[in-house]
Amino acid sequence: MWVICAFSQRARTLGEQLLVGVSSDALNIAKKGRAPVYPQDDRMAIIAGLACVDGVFLEESLEQKAEYLRGYSADILVMGDDWAGKFDDFSCVCEVVYFPRTPSVSTTGIIEVIRGHF
Repeated sequence: MWVICAFSQRARTLGEQLLVGVSSDALNIAKKGRAPVYPQDDRMAIIAGLACVDGVFLEESLEQKAEYLRGYSADILVMGDDWAGKFDDFSCVCEVVYFPRTPSVSTTGIIEVIRGHF
């Protein structure tokens, strides 16, 4: 979770407000092929509780991202660089910024370590 905190803090420095789209459980399963560790309501509450975050919304589809950006009047879309280039089409809606991911930290890797202990 500290990676999400650090990412959110960096994103917050780019603007006056930070609104975070939290992937729904169904979207996570579609993207990653597995259910998230924390259910969507818990993830939304955790992220909403960060001091740098001004609000959260549930993101139910990547295909609706342009609608989310327009609906929330976004000036900047911030994504991890594992998505580099995939959201460049939205540059006509807002600025698109890709932050480098934290090396050697992945939820999948953490899950594998935990499974190895049980």
